[in-house]
Amino acid sequence: MQWLLPSIALSVILTIVLNVLVRAFPGGAHRAARRVDEWVAAPDDGPRTHVRVFFPWRSMLLASVVLTILVNLFARR
Repeated sequence: MQWLLPSIALSVILTIVLNVLVRAFPGGAHRAARRVDEWVAAPDDGPRTHVRVFFPWRSMLLASVVLTILVNLFARR
């Protein structure tokens, strides 16, 4: 139980910090994604299709908090 509150707090803080960083540098997320795509792509790739990715960060934050609580409750038993 002693790790429950720090774990939840760190999860929330990390999510907020990452969102602030993305908003502080407009276009930074797109540049980072483009660099990762260039780094991963093989040199002889054909034409690439673009797929829009939906990133549900609010749902992931909620799931992270719920799972953290559950894991800590089960670990306490």
